Amino acid sequence: MTASLKVEPPVVDAHAHIFTRDMPRIRDAWFRPDNEFTAEEYLAMLDTHGIHFGVIAGISIYGLYNDYMLDKLRQYRRLRGTANILPNTDRYILERMKEDGIVGVRLQLTRRKELPDLADEEYQLLLRRLADLDLHLQVVVEGPRWPAVLAQLEGCGAKLVIDHFGHPDPALGVNCAGFQAILRSVEKGRTWVKLSGAYRLTWSSPGQPRDPRTRTLARELARELLRQAGPERLVWGSDCPFVGHESAVSFQDTLDELDEWVPDGSTRRKISDTALKLYFS
Repeated sequence: MTASLKVEPPVVDAHAHIFTRDMPRIRDAWFRPDNEFTAEEYLAMLDTHGIHFGVIAGISIYGLYNDYMLDKLRQYRRLRGTANILPNTDRYILERMKEDGIVGVRLQLTRRKELPDLADEEYQLLLRRLADLDLHLQVVVEGPRWPAVLAQLEGCGAKLVIDHFGHPDPALGVNCAGFQAILRSVEKGRTWVKLSGAYRLTWSSPGQPRDPRTRTLARELARELLRQAGPERLVWGSDCPFVGHESAVSFQDTLDELDEWVPDGSTRRKISDTALKLYFS
C-alpha cells in the first residue's frame, strides 16, 4: 500500500534528525554515521510525502552541538526543534533558543548505568525554567526506569514528551511497569507520548535487519495508548533518517505503520492537531 497516495498524510512529523558529515561527535557515541542528512534533504522528504511541518530532535551522538539545527530552524520556519543542553543553561539562552524555533529540551537518559538525580538543584532549576518559558522536556529512557524517572518529573510543572512509545521491556509490552506508569502520567494532564521509532523497540544493533517482533509490539502499544490516552495526548514521528538502521526502514514504512496503528482518518487528524498545538501554537 502507498500510504502517501491512499491516506491523508500527517500534518506534522514530530521526530526527525538532521546532521552533516563534519559535525563534532561525542567521544563515546553509540554510533558514528558516515553519511549526512541535511535539513534540505529532510524538507524534500516531507514534501514528497505531503507533510508540511517537522520537528528536529537533538541527537545524542553529537552531544551539545545544536548549532546546525539552530541555523536551520532560523532559516526554515516550518521546522521546530528540541535541544541538548546542560541543566544549568541560563534562562537568557533558553529565551533566545525559543525565538529561534526551539520548543523543548531533550533529556537523553538511555544507555546509562546510573541516572542523574533529577531532584538535584540544577535539574530543578532547569525544569522550572522550562515551565516558565512554556518549553517541554522530551525524555528518552528504557521502559523499566520510567516509574523512578516520572516520580521525579511529574511535579515540575513542565510539559513532558516521551519518545518512542516509552521503550517498554519487549518481553512485557503493555504490561511493563514503566509503560503503565506512562499511562498514569498521561492521565495527570501534562504528558504526551510519541508513536515513533517502532523499529528500535527491541534495541537491535546498528546495521542489523529489523527485528520482526517490533511490528507486533508497536501495534499493541499504539492500540493501548489510543485506548487509554487518546489522540489528544499522542503525536507521530518518523524518526527519519533512521540513524544506524538506514537500510532497514524507509519513510514510507513509517507512514504505512501509522495507517496500521491508527486506521481511522479522523483519529489521525486529531493526532496531527495535537502536534500542531504542542509544537507550533
